[in-house]
Amino acid sequence: MLLRMDDLRQSTCTACRGGEPPLTEDETRDLLQQVPGWSVLIRDGIPRLLRVFRFPDFRTAMAFAVQVGEVAEREGHHPDLHVAWGRVTVETWTHAISGLHRNDFILAAKIEQLPGAVDSSARDASH
Repeated sequence: MLLRMDDLRQSTCTACRGGEPPLTEDETRDLLQQVPGWSVLIRDGIPRLLRVFRFPDFRTAMAFAVQVGEVAEREGHHPDLHVAWGRVTVETWTHAISGLHRNDFILAAKIEQLPGAVDSSARDASH
């Protein structure tokens, strides 16, 4: 079943302790359509959800990273963040299953709601 981004945004991450199967390629492809700007990257044999957000300076990038951290804490699902001058890279996957889970897409959809994420995507389109 294809979920809309609103469905993802209104969902809550659930505890994943392992033993659950990672998303299939078809499930991943369907959910990826709901989080524009995000892509799947395979690193160390593990699929990860990735997005680079661009900002005008380090201070704005850092403030955005802090907001991502607050969302992650509320959801209990924590991405890897890389903050650089004018850029925040968000990379998420579910460690307990060494792959992608619906939680990763819920987190991505919630990050998309943050102030600055929309402006960032406009800058991404121009670069």
